[in-house]
Amino acid sequence: MKGEDIDRKGFSKRLRGYSPQEVDAFISQVGEFARGLESQLAQAQGELAEARAELKDLRARDHTLEAALNQAREMADEIKANAERESQLLVAEAELQAEKILSQAHNRLAQIHDDIGELKRQRVQFEVRLRSLVEAHMKLLDVELDRDRELADLEDKIKILRSPASK
Repeated sequence: MKGEDIDRKGFSKRLRGYSPQEVDAFISQVGEFARGLESQLAQAQGELAEARAELKDLRARDHTLEAALNQAREMADEIKANAERESQLLVAEAELQAEKILSQAHNRLAQIHDDIGELKRQRVQFEVRLRSLVEAHMKLLDVELDRDRELADLEDKIKILRSPASK
């Protein structure tokens, strides 16, 4: 899913649902975050492609050196050893850089999973608090209804008491 897909995501409206403004704001934040990750991924892929192209060029250069080594037998061993050491260093460096980029991506993914878990935990806490608040209000309404009934009963009794007195 891309950042633009997140921005365009819609939700159906329901009575007593989430605040549309809060949902829209959150979707916008998640979309921005996803676009940032997409940008970082594209940059990392570009760097990896450059490293691969450089590695390909270096390997081609290595083959050219090997051909020249075959023509100059006296210097063949020395040039070959130098070229192999250089190519090994470059390959090791490229592999180290690739591992670093991959490690960073894995760390970021783990952080995103942690963030999602935290958001889910916060949502559950919010739902519990909201449910508790609604239940408290329902109890208050029940108490008020009982009070209104008692007042109505009391008014009926007062009416009954007044009726004989006025005759």
